[in-house]
Amino acid sequence: MTGTDLLQRLASGDRRALARAITLVESGRADHRAEAEALLDALPPKPDTLRIGLSGTPGVGKSTFIETFGLMLTGLGHKVAVLAVDPSSSRSGGSILGDKTRMERLARDPNAYIRPSPAQTQLGGVARRTREAMVLCEAAGFDIVLVETVGVGQSETEVAWMTDLFLLLLAPAGGDELQGVKRGIMEIADLVLVNKADGDLAAQATRTCADYAGALRLLRRRPQDPDGFPKAMTVSALESTGVAEAWEQIRTLSGWRREAGILEGRRAEQARHWFEEEVRRALLSRLDREPAKGLMRQLAERVGAGDLSPAGAASDLLDALLGNRPG
Repeated sequence: MTGTDLLQRLASGDRRALARAITLVESGRADHRAEAEALLDALPPKPDTLRIGLSGTPGVGKSTFIETFGLMLTGLGHKVAVLAVDPSSSRSGGSILGDKTRMERLARDPNAYIRPSPAQTQLGGVARRTREAMVLCEAAGFDIVLVETVGVGQSETEVAWMTDLFLLLLAPAGGDELQGVKRGIMEIADLVLVNKADGDLAAQATRTCADYAGALRLLRRRPQDPDGFPKAMTVSALESTGVAEAWEQIRTLSGWRREAGILEGRRAEQARHWFEEEVRRALLSRLDREPAKGLMRQLAERVGAGDLSPAGAASDLLDALLGNRPG
């Protein structure tokens, strides 16, 4: 299939073309990267889509929530893509990629698309090419893209650099869990959703929600938010309660940011961020190839012998790599 054929089939909403395009952008082969870059450059921007990041503590019910939330959205006429990032083994490098199994009903919905991807060595709870996969899903006609991160941690804030809003899903618990959630991820959360607010856990979920609401009030309100945001809410993915209310809050916040021009500015800032990340990765890739690799090894030996300072050796290496040797 030529690049033009793939682009046309993608624009028509062909799911096989979408799967092939995502596989292409995830490939590490040089020829595939060139094809992927050409494809991405040819895609028109989709400013009216909504990108939602979601993370949560282990066992909180992320898959159940996404399935309930996704089915509600498709019932409202939306087309929903779910990019689920699974942790990779530090030994084998493999991932289970079982999200379609955990979201069986949503996987069968013709207006939904679920794509699991391995995190591999990428930090931040997202796969290296998640942002590009998200753009491809939008090109295929999906107007809402959900990005599920690996899980809560200090590095999970990377998802904020590719989405319009960020949801933090938590389970009913006491103060110990509140202490365990890092300040960094609380600061980027637009909505904190306390899940499992049903049955015997309903009262505890209400108390936990109040705890998080109090914690959010201690954080400085962001200038891009209307009054009342960020906020905490209770939901039950199992009983589908509170999910529609959470969607209304998402619509309120995203509508506010869109009308104020904040979403447009945010995406522009994110694009610049990912450009800089690609430059850093390209530099590191060149450092791992000859002759840069050999020069790096030589300079490291001189640093170890005390002939050069680490900073001076690094400057010499970059000058050689970028062709800026001093005259």
